[in-house]
Formats: sequence, structure tokens, C-alpha cells
Amino acid sequence: MENVRFDTKIAVLLRDDLPTWQRLNVTAFLVSGLGTAQPEVIGDPYEDADAVTYLPMFRQPVLVFEGGKEVLRGAHSKALSRGLRTAVFTSDLFSTGNDRDNRAAVRAVGTDALDVVGLAVYGPRNVVDKVLKGSRMHP
Repeated sequence: MENVRFDTKIAVLLRDDLPTWQRLNVTAFLVSGLGTAQPEVIGDPYEDADAVTYLPMFRQPVLVFEGGKEVLRGAHSKALSRGLRTAVFTSDLFSTGNDRDNRAAVRAVGTDALDVVGLAVYGPRNVVDKVLKGSRMHP
């Protein structure tokens, strides 16, 4: 099989002080937004040998990174300044329990004051790499 190299990148950046359960939860929430805003990232449905069909998933890998609070703050700012569509998860969302309250919690805080604990971005590989500068691959 031939290796496929994408000219785009899907990346999640998580704050490095989150407990494991929060990292998983934040990642799931963040990537859920990318497929709706960027339909080209979704591949075709899956089908097994018995013709049972399964939902389509991302067409390319999702790379997960981590960094400290300042790395997240910088990445958030760079993503916005470069015009990347971004999914954001703030610390306030850990105390809400539904989408309506989540959106209200983000809306209540100015862009520069958001306590970002997770960020998902999709875009040209070189642009995403610049946004993620200073982070490291999640172990």
C-alpha cells in the first residue's frame, strides 16, 4: 500500500496539567466540531465483509499535542490570527453540563481572557505546525 501524505493537519492541543479523564473528554469534544465545520476532513462510511455499515470518520490522523498554559494561550492567538477555524475548550466548561451552558460560558469571557485548556485546529500543515510551535506530542 502506498503511504498517503496530507497537505493538511488535524491537531488537538491539550494543557499538560489535565487529568487523563479530562484529556480524553476534551479531545472528544474538540474534534466533534471539526467535521461539521470542515466537511472535507470526513471520509467515506465504513463497511465490513458482512455489508454492515459504520459511520464515516476523519480521513486523516488526528495528532494530539500538549503544552503549558502559555503554550495554549499562544497557540490560540496564532490560530485566530492565521484565520484557522478553531474549536476551543475552556476550564469553565468542566462545571457546565450541556451545550447551551457551554456556549454561554465561552460567550461570557473575552477572547484574550479565555482559560483555554484544549484547542483543535485544521488547516495547511505548515500553518498548523507554526500554531503548535512550543508544544510536544502527547505521550
